[in-house]
Amino acid sequence: QVLLVESGGGVVQAGGSLRLSCAASGRTFSSYAMGWFRLAPGKGREFVAAFGWSEGITYYADSVKGRFIISRDNAKNRVYLQMNSLKPEDTAVYYCAARSGSSYYRTSRNYDYWGQGTQVTVSS
Repeated sequence: QVLLVESGGGVVQAGGSLRLSCAASGRTFSSYAMGWFRLAPGKGREFVAAFGWSEGITYYADSVKGRFIISRDNAKNRVYLQMNSLKPEDTAVYYCAARSGSSYYRTSRNYDYWGQGTQVTVSS
């Protein structure tokens, strides 16, 4: 079992930055692929970024590529999402997720565990 807790959300102006953090429980954190998804008003859950089974393999949605960076610290059982050059359309609740499988990291239904979410609001 894995328990995920996100933090780091807030309100920023367009062009600003935030870093989200996800703390994970469990003894085998390094065995899980980690992902970030977001839920914006009137939209479904959207893939943002993922850190795959193998170290150094990352995946990004086209909408955030070049602006967001996902990273993980296995020793601390944490995964991060550094968000730069934020846009109003990035406003959403951001969720951390974990899965033990591999491949198709952009699909939310493949993830087994989810955090409670953290609100990110980007003003114009």
